[in-house]
Amino acid sequence: MNRLSIEQAVDLIENASLHELGAMAYDRKKQLHPDGTTTFIVDRNINYTNVCWVDCEFCAFYRHAKEEDAYVLSFEEIGKKIEELIEIGGTQILFQGGVHPRLKIEWYEELVEFITKNYPSITIHGFSAVEIDYIARVSKISVTEVLKRLKDKGFYSMPGAGAEILSDRVRDIIAPKKCDTTVWLDIHRQAHKLDIKTTATMMFGTVETTREIVEHWDHIRNLQDETGGFRAFILWSFQGLNTKLMAKHPEISKQSSNRYLRLLAVSRLFLDNFLNIQSSWVTQGSYVGQLALKFGANDLGSTMMEENVVKAAGAAFRMNQAQMIELIRDVGEKPAKRNTNYDILERF
Repeated sequence: MNRLSIEQAVDLIENASLHELGAMAYDRKKQLHPDGTTTFIVDRNINYTNVCWVDCEFCAFYRHAKEEDAYVLSFEEIGKKIEELIEIGGTQILFQGGVHPRLKIEWYEELVEFITKNYPSITIHGFSAVEIDYIARVSKISVTEVLKRLKDKGFYSMPGAGAEILSDRVRDIIAPKKCDTTVWLDIHRQAHKLDIKTTATMMFGTVETTREIVEHWDHIRNLQDETGGFRAFILWSFQGLNTKLMAKHPEISKQSSNRYLRLLAVSRLFLDNFLNIQSSWVTQGSYVGQLALKFGANDLGSTMMEENVVKAAGAAFRMNQAQMIELIRDVGEKPAKRNTNYDILERF
């Protein structure tokens, strides 16, 4: 299979029929996953703090430290949330917070150690590159040292959050205080060198062009060629309710299901070195999330026992394990529960 160029991918997104894209992406998916298994994970998003100084205009979740509803969860509160997850058979916490200006590396070490010692069955998939970058700066140590020290305490896997669009032009508009494209990529590179696997993500639908979307894919494809450290790619659309960005840029419109499926399909074709692509039912809803399985996705993501960030911006879709199993079976695929590594834990 010849590797798609940036120009070819842009042309497919803008000019190919949706039916054609779906067929091409589904064929590619079947080459990689011929047994027809579609996976999902039972996990919980735990947002350990909503305090953040980065002030992303697309975010409705963050608060400043002095605001009345600002919080940092106690270890006891975090433990209770983990215990509730274990009760329903969960295996992973997606652990993220705001970029808190006063939490240094020692606090994170204690937190990771607390979880690892008390809940050894739970995998920590947590801390975005943006968080890691700031922990390093506020603690006056290197990114590599942050990653090593957290790994020594039990940190296992890092999500791709904070990528949004890997274009500095876009980042300067929607999140000017966040680390730039080069830094985001390098933090994932450093994680991969330490055998900390990560995921790659994209939030589309703000001020980016189609070419900038494909250039984002090119960045992560190149890094995957170099390190092989990405487990999966996840794509979702900007949720604009209650955000400053939507108020400032009224030209931004809600992204259609057509656009989502179109981008998903071409990502499956372009990211030829990514084994797993996840459906984003949390932002798209269960029907489009299910349809995504016919457009290249082989994973339905998480049952997401708790989610606060996109919920604050207007997306409130929910799904449990039984509903996921039914959705997967309904499109003729075989449902299976997985862990963070994409190892199959149970088939249904």
